[in-house]
Amino acid sequence: MKLVKHIANLGYGSRKQVQGMFREGRITDADGEVLYADDKVEHDRIRVDGEPLDPPPGLTIALHKPAGYTCSTKDIGRLVYDLLPDRFRDRSPLLSPVGRLDRETSGLLLMTDDGALLHRIVSPKSKLDKVYEAQLAQDLRGDEGARFASGELLLESDDKPLLPAALEVLGPRHARLTLHEGRYHQVRRMFAAVGNHVQSLHRSRVGGLGLDGLDEGQWRQLDAADLARLFGNHG
Repeated sequence: MKLVKHIANLGYGSRKQVQGMFREGRITDADGEVLYADDKVEHDRIRVDGEPLDPPPGLTIALHKPAGYTCSTKDIGRLVYDLLPDRFRDRSPLLSPVGRLDRETSGLLLMTDDGALLHRIVSPKSKLDKVYEAQLAQDLRGDEGARFASGELLLESDDKPLLPAALEVLGPRHARLTLHEGRYHQVRRMFAAVGNHVQSLHRSRVGGLGLDGLDEGQWRQLDAADLARLFGNHG
């Protein structure tokens, strides 16, 4: 791939804008030598304004999403892309959320520009656990765990029962729920189905991958070891 297209695809600007960056001498190699648009240079040796290029295509990140942010590029209000470098929303292929956390749910959000990896993660065949902690409006009754684990709970507007899910009681109004699928607003709808209301919701883990010390709003790039941990025995 030509350097102009490669750099433009990383979100640094349109091809015309990147061509202008070459003319202005803003694109160099690691030794500070000015590069030209038809040069052939390895990604890791390219610098823009003296800074290394953003990660190449194949980027996957873990983001600690705060409540109040939407998993979208276009919605009104605060977006998860506001927490990332500005260029990331202009990358091609797009850095996309892997599934979605609704606006008021916090916690682990994976994002990738690798379409095959995205589909592998969200595929029911992967059977990746998704672990949530919920603060509830009312005390737990005591029968919720059995209902969630039954494999017979049918949510409103659905025509197929949920897969069995595991409930761990952490307090009178505090529960940890482990799912093996990802339906629309599933946790909130599950508790609504047993007569309760989720006041706050946090996702702590997907597969074998947790937040690993990320504070709200922070993100980190995942490497091959992280992805192996994500899939664990589900590889």
